[in-house]
Amino acid sequence: MRGLYPIVDADTLSARGIALLDFADQLLAARPPLLQLRAKRWTARETLAALRALLPRCRAAGSLLFANDRPDLALLAGCDGVHVGQDDVPIDQVRRIAPGLKIGVSTHDLHQLGAALAERPDYVAFGPIFATASKANPDPSVGLEGLTTAAAQARAAGVPIVAIGGITLERAPAIATAGAMAAVIAALLPASGALGEVAERARALQVALA
Repeated sequence: MRGLYPIVDADTLSARGIALLDFADQLLAARPPLLQLRAKRWTARETLAALRALLPRCRAAGSLLFANDRPDLALLAGCDGVHVGQDDVPIDQVRRIAPGLKIGVSTHDLHQLGAALAERPDYVAFGPIFATASKANPDPSVGLEGLTTAAAQARAAGVPIVAIGGITLERAPAIATAGAMAAVIAALLPASGALGEVAERARALQVALA
């Protein structure tokens, strides 16, 4: 897998007064391989409704839809996969709950990466690569050197890797050189509030990361 992996963060969009589905439509104009909904503060009902609204949009764009944290909601919504963190439902339990779902897992150091690769998820996310403001208490940045090492391990295991954390258009070519996709939140947000910027940013990142 190569290219852009946009994350639709409901809390960030709400704080900026941006409509979630309108934002997602702009992202999907770039036809990214995957798209993830992250709604940490939403109720299960709200998250499920958003996933169900996103699914036909992703299908039309040829993008896989991943739910964050909740394999149960991913299953109910008909998503392609679920992304879990280190403190979420373990991979083996996700497979028991929803054997048809693809699974991505967050890792923040080489020890976590090795443990995740042993379980053969559909991809591993690694980072933060650079400092990020998208999480309240982020793990330490690993830098491009850390990503290069992690990408080599993931490549040897035959598992795609997704870099995350502080990735901008300027930094995207280095991520692509390391052989990783890039999960992006902040760099996709419109500086002026005009949603047309979102599609432009998404297309530029997709090209830089391909």
